[in-house]
Amino acid sequence: MRTELAFSTGDLAHTRFAVSPMWEVVTSFRVLAGPSVPEPHRPWAEQVLPRLRAAGLDRGRLARLVPATGYLADFLTPTPATPFPTLEAELAAIRATSAEQARRDLAVLAAERTRQGPGHPAVKRDPGDPAAGRPRRGSGGPAVVPSRRDPAEDLDRVTAEIETYWELALAPYWARIRATLEADVFHRARQVAEYGAAHLLNDLHASVSWGDDTLRLVRRHCTVTREHASPGLVLLPSVFSWPHVLTRVAASEPLQIAYPARGFGSVWERRVGADADAMAAVLGRSRALLLAELESPASTTQLARRSGLSAAGVSQHLTVLRDAGLVTAHRAGRSVLYARTAVADSLLAAAPA
Repeated sequence: MRTELAFSTGDLAHTRFAVSPMWEVVTSFRVLAGPSVPEPHRPWAEQVLPRLRAAGLDRGRLARLVPATGYLADFLTPTPATPFPTLEAELAAIRATSAEQARRDLAVLAAERTRQGPGHPAVKRDPGDPAAGRPRRGSGGPAVVPSRRDPAEDLDRVTAEIETYWELALAPYWARIRATLEADVFHRARQVAEYGAAHLLNDLHASVSWGDDTLRLVRRHCTVTREHASPGLVLLPSVFSWPHVLTRVAASEPLQIAYPARGFGSVWERRVGADADAMAAVLGRSRALLLAELESPASTTQLARRSGLSAAGVSQHLTVLRDAGLVTAHRAGRSVLYARTAVADSLLAAAPA
């Protein structure tokens, strides 16, 4: 399917970029809901899927609102108000969704689910999971039929699930995800400065092109129209949207296009480790070792097992590293996952290998 939208030079003047946590929430959830995880994201999925199953997010409201393919409820991706909105700001916008819009989006989602038939997959289960193969409670069309009451309570529950998903699946990795997204924005901004906005749109993705005051989108799942939309365009790089471009258009809001960010495939690649002696001279050997072990987020118990340090010693060192802004802590059920920050990654990258 090919969509052509009137898109004038005036619209180009209102084109802007944004890095949206909620777009990464919905696109990453779709990665996990698909029949198979794309190769670039498998290291990440192997770590987060057990946490999501333990938290029940493979069968909750978010799983029913974010199918593997097709329509996504528009209220899940509000138009970013700033170039770098926080998750809290976007969740506040979701909670402020009008009852009319929520019911309209859910009706579209329910109609599409009906066309696809019952048993539409949510987040995949581990084949070894005893519950695998059993019907999932709430799967199928009825789970997303619009409520007759004010949906504010349901929106609160959805945003609570999103917060849990964020802590388990994205927050521990956000430093490297955001670095990739920001690098893409800076690259695109330089393209505009050097070659103009038309070059930017024609280089964005194979399915997107602009010319003769027309924005062309091919291989669309559904028809996109700019009727009643406001001028301009919001471009949102995404680590998880590949290989697709996703769109969102709503009345009195600009068209949004989420596209694969440059370098998304290298986000989960293991970084070259720094010389422990070089880092130890600054941080101490134990803390340098712990930072090196945090190539992927880990709990105190896991770090103690990997490093040979006592759990109490690991906890003390992590407290110091956290106070120094080199690690962050994220609740994952009954345990806490620690992750390196962008500052720590820079230190490790600068040290001799």
